[in-house]
Amino acid sequence: MDAMHVKAATVGLDEWGVRKGADSGEPLTSGLRLHEKGSKPEAGVWACTPGGWAIEDRPNTEVNVILSGRARITNEDGSVVELEPGDLVVLPTGWSGRWDILEPLRKTYAIW
Repeated sequence: MDAMHVKAATVGLDEWGVRKGADSGEPLTSGLRLHEKGSKPEAGVWACTPGGWAIEDRPNTEVNVILSGRARITNEDGSVVELEPGDLVVLPTGWSGRWDILEPLRKTYAIW
């Protein structure tokens, strides 16, 4: 099996529609799945326009690297993390909080 390589910052993405569960804005998502076996693990590139949504009791772990744009994550305890290009984020299984996309965002992700 060969290694997969893409230019994550510029690769073309497929439209995935409005983010399910969004409660502010109309965050339009797009992405490219680079690896998926069954339902998980999964890895790829994801993009989203401004908007926000809550997540409760995340069922899996996700690791992200922000490529462009800005976002804010609010943890269940109210602490806030501002995200910008170059930031690495780990959302563990069981995480609850909120994503708010402040500027069109692009990230790489791995979920398991």
